[in-house]
Amino acid sequence: MTGPSRSGGTRVRPEHSGPRTDGGRLLLVLLLVAAVTAFTATVPLLRGFFDLRVYYGTVHTWAHHGGRIYDYRVPGTVYGFTYPPFAAVAMLPLALLGRTAAVVVSLLVNLAALAAVLWVLAGPGRRRRGWYRWALCLCLLALFEPLRDTFSFGQVNLVLLALVLADCLLLTTGRGRWAGAGTGLAAAVKLTPVLFIGLLLLAGRRRAAAVATAVAAGATALAAWADPAASRFYWTEALWDTGRVGRLDYVSNQSLQGVLARLGETGRPLWASAVLLTLCVWAWRARRAAA
Repeated sequence: MTGPSRSGGTRVRPEHSGPRTDGGRLLLVLLLVAAVTAFTATVPLLRGFFDLRVYYGTVHTWAHHGGRIYDYRVPGTVYGFTYPPFAAVAMLPLALLGRTAAVVVSLLVNLAALAAVLWVLAGPGRRRRGWYRWALCLCLLALFEPLRDTFSFGQVNLVLLALVLADCLLLTTGRGRWAGAGTGLAAAVKLTPVLFIGLLLLAGRRRAAAVATAVAAGATALAAWADPAASRFYWTEALWDTGRVGRLDYVSNQSLQGVLARLGETGRPLWASAVLLTLCVWAWRARRAAA
């Protein structure tokens, strides 16, 4: 190709080197994929879809054998269902699947949730970047321990994150009529996302916070209607029994209580003080970010 030069004549421009560049990028991505695959297959502990086994066994026992949600235990262990009753209602489709199919569906759902999370976080401008950037990003994320555990345990964390970020997208694009519904559903499945209702309040998004609260309450009421005994047991007993989720000092427990347990500090006053201090710092930072 030719074009004007500064001296008034023409200059020769190099031909587009896209194929050569794309070939090099493809080779780099393939090498990284191979390295990440080798790492994840040999170095980290594989979790054997343990949490998915809990969900699957609980739902099958409840739907097909008349068992109680919080009585089920994975064979050979003391671990059972720890989420609110609405989570079991939301997971009822597992009752239609075999174990292998459940694992495949779990992987596909988590991959779809991860794609949605990346799409929201990237933003409109950054979504137009080349395919290889996304491939490199996925390789790096595959090394991220919480993400690996979510896939290999068969957990629901990515789905809940996608629901919360969907509300964020609705709010930032001016389509906030139903903003908060995703956060409410996430909070009804697992208690941790309740924190994001507080974040909506700190950000001055009172309508979205109200929608999230209403959806969470409605979903919880639906679960109470579906299984009153399970709801009564969860909110009065199971919720307060920390032994149901495993040892506090287990390395994967990254909560403040887990950290203190590994340091040999199990006193409630110290834990409560640490939680209060953390919430104060979080509220201050969140308020500044919203402003």
